[in-house]
Amino acid sequence: MGVYNRAPLEVERGQGVRLWSTDGTEYLDCVSGISTNALGHAHPRLVQAVKDQAEKLWHVSNIFRIPGQDALADDLCAKSFADVVFFTNSGTEAVECALKTARKFHVANGQPERIDIYGFDGSFHGRTYGAINAAANPSYTEGFGPKMEGFHQLKWGDKDALTAAFENPTTAAIILEPVQGEGGCRATPDADLRWMREMADKYGVLIIFDEVQCGMGRTGKLWAHEWAGMTPDIMAVAKALGGGFPIGACLATAEAAKGMTVGVHGSTFGGNPLAMAVGKAAFAEVSSDAILNNVNEVAGYLKQQLHGLQERFPDVIVEVRGKGLLLGVKLVPNNREFMGWARDEARLLVAGGGDNLVRILPPLNITLEEAREAVEKFEKACEFARAKVAG
Repeated sequence: MGVYNRAPLEVERGQGVRLWSTDGTEYLDCVSGISTNALGHAHPRLVQAVKDQAEKLWHVSNIFRIPGQDALADDLCAKSFADVVFFTNSGTEAVECALKTARKFHVANGQPERIDIYGFDGSFHGRTYGAINAAANPSYTEGFGPKMEGFHQLKWGDKDALTAAFENPTTAAIILEPVQGEGGCRATPDADLRWMREMADKYGVLIIFDEVQCGMGRTGKLWAHEWAGMTPDIMAVAKALGGGFPIGACLATAEAAKGMTVGVHGSTFGGNPLAMAVGKAAFAEVSSDAILNNVNEVAGYLKQQLHGLQERFPDVIVEVRGKGLLLGVKLVPNNREFMGWARDEARLLVAGGGDNLVRILPPLNITLEEAREAVEKFEKACEFARAKVAG
């Protein structure tokens, strides 16, 4: 189906932070499968995990116990707020599980009328029907029939509207990305996240965090909400959890998940042995001190350099945003055109984003030397953009 606006680039192979097209051209990849290839391409530990497990067992069914699920769930719970995990194949499936978990929680509490779920403008939670309604952005919901009942969108940063949502007696949950990805790399202030936790506890509302893009070390801590010193009740993760292999997970406290009893949810492929083997290897790497320290070091360098480019190219760069290695650069020229110039003129791959920005999403193990190369290439793209804008 013609649903993708693809770049004119056919990729053949990758290694670390580099990609090669079918014609042999080399690119510096700061898209990382959209924040997914957290350890770069063809990481040896992940390659070996696939090989070892593929020779033993790929798939059975969740009617049997799968030891890899217990092992990875234990790892995730040990390094998070969660007590329980449901494994999925993607981030949007993890969001669907989170939404169902939130509503089932209130049913278990004898309050089935609490169905309302509030999201925010600029958010992105995936492409399934529940996920697009949770984000409620018109560009994703229009043309797919009536909106689902019980989903509402708030303006990001509107504290009065959010207060009213918490006070609404039929509110089930608030869903948000601590740092928005697609919506423009906007980070919710830490003080606001702590206030949300207080309000949620006061009014019996659940907090769902979508850390599919901003979690798993991307901001310099394992989970983006750790910067605020608070925790959600439910969290969706994916992308970096498999280092590029399809895997997602819905994490929750035992209390929040008390309505998720036998038979109310399931998945054919979710938590399959192959995904669990890769996920366990990827999570061990991404959650290591070495990776997290590297993210903070390289992110500090990149942000400093990008601010320097902003001063030199005010006719190209409006603002530098983001947290850790989820960086956004708001532009004067059209962001889609700039992506093409970076690709064709500088051999640098960057991702698009809302509010006319490009996202810089390198692997979490990118070196300082590779980061310097990325800055040089980005500068070259800015020089080309300046000439185009002037013309």
